[in-house]
Amino acid sequence: MKKFLVLILLGGLSLGVAEAQVTLSLDQAIEIALSENPTIKVANLEIERYDYVKKQTVASLYPKLDVSGQYSYALRKQEMAQGLSFGGKNTLNATASLSLPLFVPSVYRQMKLNDTQMAMAVESARASRIDMIAAVRAAYYNVLLAEQSMSVLQEAIKTTEEVVENTKQLFETGLAAEYDYITAQVQLSNLRPQVIQAQNGIDLTKRQLKMYLSIPEETEISVVGSLDDFREAVLLDADYQVNLEDNTTIKTLELQSELLDHQEKLIQTTRMPTIAAFGQISYIGQEPSNLGGLMGGGAGAPANSDQKLWWQYPISLGAQISIPIFAGFSKTNQLREVRNQRAQLDIQREYTERGLKLQVQASVNNLLTARETMLSNELTVEQAQKAYDIALTRYNAGAGTILELNSSQLTLTQSQLNYSQSIYDYLSAHAEYEKALGVDFETEEQTEE
Repeated sequence: MKKFLVLILLGGLSLGVAEAQVTLSLDQAIEIALSENPTIKVANLEIERYDYVKKQTVASLYPKLDVSGQYSYALRKQEMAQGLSFGGKNTLNATASLSLPLFVPSVYRQMKLNDTQMAMAVESARASRIDMIAAVRAAYYNVLLAEQSMSVLQEAIKTTEEVVENTKQLFETGLAAEYDYITAQVQLSNLRPQVIQAQNGIDLTKRQLKMYLSIPEETEISVVGSLDDFREAVLLDADYQVNLEDNTTIKTLELQSELLDHQEKLIQTTRMPTIAAFGQISYIGQEPSNLGGLMGGGAGAPANSDQKLWWQYPISLGAQISIPIFAGFSKTNQLREVRNQRAQLDIQREYTERGLKLQVQASVNNLLTARETMLSNELTVEQAQKAYDIALTRYNAGAGTILELNSSQLTLTQSQLNYSQSIYDYLSAHAEYEKALGVDFETEEQTEE
């Protein structure tokens, strides 16, 4: 079902309508990126390329059939002895050769090596998918953060405008000082540039998201959900562990080690004999010589023009065995080179694994810190809202000052912005944690299966 929606979406984008409006959920955005982003397309083409490489290797075991043809005209015929020549002036030759490998150990090992190369290409594509998933999530959360910040600032402007209007009425009736009215206007003027900055942030984050999704610049997009919605979904998964089983770097190093094993065995197979069968048939047509002119000094007498060609078709079958004996120690040094690479890889893998464990543990720590910060900021927002309500009530009742009200308004706005930022930090930390673990994206069809 989701693939169908993606096709409809992409079909709408292809129309090129300037006022096109596309609404995206996070899952839809990820699925579009995984099908349309150039990085993912290149990774998929690399898998396809290694499929062709393997087919080339398998083709080495197929029979080989070659056909050739030749025509020659003898300006001077060959002499067997002085004055004795043979052969005609016109000769036709058609040859068909068939060869069939019977035992080629290097090809069998090369096929296994190709399988490992294919697995590495698939793992590289999976790594590209995981990176793209994390990038799209971060871009999507950025859009939500920018929009939520805009909402906070717009709400602050709305309440400040109400305060300005109320203060103006009190000032005109003599119940408030001009200082209070001017201070309220200054507070409103300070908020408006922040709204413009937030609007620019929304535009920039949407452009980044459209770049990942390969959506045209002229297409307007809107996102579904809020930071709070995703926060509740992520909070349900609180079991954070350091598990590198699906980490793409570890899997790639394992495949590289397997590839070196195949390379070592491939070198060893070049020391083994190879056996092949072959067959050949030739169809030779030669103009017969005038026997009366064989003693005519080499050129012979001209043949009768109405004579036909003399045809013959020799056939041969056989088997060939090739046994390597000595290659100047090249194979030995090749084996030493591969074993040296494996030793380097073992050292690199151990060091990389330790670094990845540290990286995942750091991401877990960042995730837990971001979660605690988010929960703390949530409480701060509630307290700041209460403080503002009290200050507004006191000011309307004449018991509070405009400075007290402005201060509480500023504290409430800043705490709301900090809370939105802390949710974004928490969601981003969770995305980086899943990226480090190697968590891939599952479509609805995969989940149902």
